[in-house]
Formats: sequence, structure tokens, C-alpha cells
Amino acid sequence: MAWHQISVITTENTAPQLADFFDSLGAVSVTYMDAEDEPVYEPAIGETKIWSNTQVIALYELDIDTTQIKTAVLAQFKADELHDWLEETIDDQEWELAWMEFYKPMKFADRVWVCPTDQEQREEGTVCLTLDPGLAFGTGTHPTTALCLEWLASHDLTDKVVIDYGCGSGILAVAAVLLGAKIAHAVDIDPQAITATESNALKNGVADKIIRYLPEQFTPLQADIVLANILAKPLIEMATDISALVAPQGTLVLSGILAEQAQSVIEAYQQCNIVFEPIKQQEDWIRLNGTKLLSVCPE
Repeated sequence: MAWHQISVITTENTAPQLADFFDSLGAVSVTYMDAEDEPVYEPAIGETKIWSNTQVIALYELDIDTTQIKTAVLAQFKADELHDWLEETIDDQEWELAWMEFYKPMKFADRVWVCPTDQEQREEGTVCLTLDPGLAFGTGTHPTTALCLEWLASHDLTDKVVIDYGCGSGILAVAAVLLGAKIAHAVDIDPQAITATESNALKNGVADKIIRYLPEQFTPLQADIVLANILAKPLIEMATDISALVAPQGTLVLSGILAEQAQSVIEAYQQCNIVFEPIKQQEDWIRLNGTKLLSVCPE
């Protein structure tokens, strides 16, 4: 099946109104794309961040008259708010398979393979984590996840209790168990992340060792290793709560942090008796890992 695709570039303020208008005109879907390669690193929780110049893309069935749609849009919005109007006919694709062209097996610290289905690597002295892109973030391709996988693959996790706080796809919890952890507690605010974690745990044969929670279901406990691959702002806001999950002499691994944000995160956790090792950086992102010296985090 083919589709009419209409795209137009507009401002941050106009984009939501234009998207709603396309929808009212019968669009099958409407999406946003960055029109100027402008990075968006850390929206607030619950916020949908839109770029200063945003490409709004609407998809319509072939029996729609796109001339009428353009006339209606131009009548609704000022001409100087809309740029680069483009109409195309695009063929349908098996979108769920398209990622396979780009997603290939990856190896971390010579010990952990992360592989898509049917491309598993079996190599002596390594573990293989089977993972396909899905509903939740986390395949190992992003530097923040890669930095955490590298840390896990470089340490002895035998019989450790692990908490993956902000588990996403569950990739870190699954990797920890495959590497010998006794149990992993996976927590996330997104129900889709819980679903994805359960699916990936089953796929890798470790579902009996990974317990999944929404935050309101999670009763705080102390673990040997706490992983939190989130973003700097929530990491700072939750420093007391996250630090409290680390057992005395336990390890805390933090990621999702831009290099320029590192000092602010370090200062927040130093108040909770976390002593960090040297920063590990990949591209613009850094990982912080350290040891908890005391069991009590000062108020």
C-alpha cells in the first residue's frame, strides 16, 4: 500500500497547532522531525520537546485530495509560518524489520555480546544478550547504555543483588543476570518499559531472576550494585533516594549525563557519601561510578 506524505517546516509554537490541523483533516499519522539538527537532551518529565524549526510530517491515504489539504492549511496559517512544503507518494514498508539494516551485534569489554535475533554470537568466555528494538529505550547503541554495559562486563557480578533504576528495555538488568548476578530489580515509570523488560528477560531465559516494578510498586531495598541510566536532572533530584538503595561499600553507576553536567551530579551524590572514580566519557556523554562509604545519607 502507498501513502501521500506531506511535510512542512514551521516554528516551535506553530508545530502543535499544525499537527492538530492535519489530524482534523484526516491524517493517518502526524510526526515531528528536527529541521536543523538541533539537539534536545533533557526535556522535563511529561514534556514533549519540539525544536525551534520543526518539520511536521502528515501521512494520508491515497484517495485524499492533497490540493484541498494545502488550500485549507494556507487558509488557516500565515504564509510566513510555513516553509518547504513537500508532497510525496511513499510505499509501505515492513517498518518493524527496517532497523535490521543498521542494528548489528555489538561486543562490550570482550565479555558481553548484544545481538538482534538470529544474529547471536556464541564465543567462549562471553555471554550473549538477545535484544531487538522495541517499545522502550535501550539497545546498547547509545553511548549512555554502552558505558553501563562496559562497566558491567568489566566486573565480577557473581551472586550480586542489582537494582536497575530506570530500566527502559531491561538491557542492563538482563546483562547483569547473564553475567552472574543473583537477582536484578528493574524499576521504571513507563509501563511499556516494564513490558519490554519482561519480554527481554523471557527471551534471554532469565525471567525468574528479574523482578519488575513501577515506582509505586517498588519497596526500597539495598543492593550491591545500583544502576541508574536516566538523565542528569532526575538523577540530581533523586540523589537521596537513589543513594539510599546502595548498600554500604556497594557500587553506584550513573549514566545519561552530559560532560558539562558531571560536576553537578557529582556534588549531589557526594553529599550522600558516594566517592566516585575517574569519569568515563564516550562522545558527549559520561558515566560516573563510585562506592558508598556510609549507610546513611544526610538530610
